[in-house]
Amino acid sequence: MNINKKAMGFVVAILAFIAIMLIPMHGLSYPGRAAIALLVFAIVMWGTETVPLPVTSIMIMFLLPLLGIESFTNAAVGFANPIIFLMIGGFILAEAIRKSGLAKRFTYFLLSKLGTSPSMSLFAAIFSTGLLSAWIENVVAFAMLLPIIKEIIPLMGVKDAEKGNSNFAKAMVLGASYGSLAGGFGTEIGTAPNLMAAAYTHLPFANWMVFGFPLAIILLLAIWKTLQWVFPPEVEGIIGGKETLTNTLSKLGSMSKTEKITAVILFFTIGLWVTTGFTGLDSYSVALIGAALYFITGVIDWKDAQKNIDWGLIIFFGGALALGAALLNSGAATYLIQDVLGMLGGNPATLVIMLVLMIIAVIFTQVMSNIALAAILVPIAVTLASAQGQPIGIYAVPVAIACSLSYMFPMADPTVAMAYGTGYVNVKEIFKAGLPMVIIGIIVSIAVILTIGIPFLG
Repeated sequence: MNINKKAMGFVVAILAFIAIMLIPMHGLSYPGRAAIALLVFAIVMWGTETVPLPVTSIMIMFLLPLLGIESFTNAAVGFANPIIFLMIGGFILAEAIRKSGLAKRFTYFLLSKLGTSPSMSLFAAIFSTGLLSAWIENVVAFAMLLPIIKEIIPLMGVKDAEKGNSNFAKAMVLGASYGSLAGGFGTEIGTAPNLMAAAYTHLPFANWMVFGFPLAIILLLAIWKTLQWVFPPEVEGIIGGKETLTNTLSKLGSMSKTEKITAVILFFTIGLWVTTGFTGLDSYSVALIGAALYFITGVIDWKDAQKNIDWGLIIFFGGALALGAALLNSGAATYLIQDVLGMLGGNPATLVIMLVLMIIAVIFTQVMSNIALAAILVPIAVTLASAQGQPIGIYAVPVAIACSLSYMFPMADPTVAMAYGTGYVNVKEIFKAGLPMVIIGIIVSIAVILTIGIPFLG
């Protein structure tokens, strides 16, 4: 008898929830235990795609109050998280770049300089988002490059990539997503956890860059090679090669008025992101300023936003943030972290503490806000370093980096969710590519910090 796989996923999720509720957790309140059980339930549901990802998030929203973990009012705060508005702003910017034709022009120009092979196209996708995200939000860096990636894929002869039938398409969207995360390690302002670590350690901006940029470059290269190994491209290059690029560029002619307006607003917005430290603006407001300018100038209208923003993805991510907040507010996250650290004993080695903290961060960052996680782990890391007489950043910096190794699931980071939203790649394939990158990320981060980084950690 054939058992429906989706029904089986739902049964497994319920059984997992019940099993967690039956495990004794001394010192943890009922809401905390229920939050952990609901987390496991959600992971099974998301992992098996028993129902569409946004539907699981909707379930989380009524299960949080139904199980007595959070009131609905508190749970709904997940949808007021600034990252949601950053995603919306990023989607709108991406649509303006696509509709204006700027994405197409930049795509052909980029390929004419870098070459027409799938390997170099992937290189461009990874390093473009990586270098951008060292200075601006990774969500926006990815959103700006996504329309360009969607232009490149059909040029290679790929048809119906949204059906998930192209290795090249999978590598391109995940490469841009992973690249945006890795590139953020280059500076203190590259990710929110980096800023948290900098606030506690007071490391000078230049100190971070000394070890941050080598780490970012190594990881970007590792992403490039790993994705070609996990998803060997089924295409050989752009159909027609250089001649296609040359002919298309000549047909495009000079930039239209709309393209020029789009480019001016784009560079103005990037300028605001880079100068947030001087202007006092936050990156979320900047994303909405850029989005509003595209509406005001008529580059796009609201119908474009309705049609091309993946609102289901917004619901999915809002639900994931609500669950992460519940883990934090109920004490479940702190309970689990302290329990694991307590197992290390009296005086563990520096490498052991670093490794354990990074593994904890990596596990939790797949299912909760990385800034909320950093808010728990960074103070613990600084306290441990001070107690041992170690450089103040010895644990805080790798913890901050690990909080952004969000490669394994769509709910781990908005860029991974947006990559999933293209339809090019499914949850299992994201895990398949993300797991080796997390392992590589931990190993490379520890190696760089214990060699290049030590003199600059305070």
